[in-house]
Amino acid sequence: MRRGRRWWGPIFVAVLCGVIGSGGASALGPPNAIKPYRLKVDAVAYHLPGRTASGLLVGKGIVAVDPKVIPLLTRMHIPGYGPGIAADVGTAIKGRIIDLWMPSTAAARKWGRRTVTITVYR
Repeated sequence: MRRGRRWWGPIFVAVLCGVIGSGGASALGPPNAIKPYRLKVDAVAYHLPGRTASGLLVGKGIVAVDPKVIPLLTRMHIPGYGPGIAADVGTAIKGRIIDLWMPSTAAARKWGRRTVTITVYR
């Protein structure tokens, strides 16, 4: 391992691709034999380039969460947005707030900030 390199990046990619810990399903699809629960949150849209706290590039399905409320690498389904995985944290994400990446500024403005009931798969 080189100094300054993140060795755990491939683990996150494997989880996202459904290789590890998916129970036979895709990491972004509905999991098998996992008890889901519902959680009411405020979903805020944004459109910025960059990387997540876990080192992944931002993109569709990458959700920023408060890890005290939703643990990192937790799969979820957001109504009106689709499947997502908690792979980022943010300084403004406190409590029951999630950030959703959108492909354009117009799409982010259209979504804005909504209160939604998400389904969380643990």
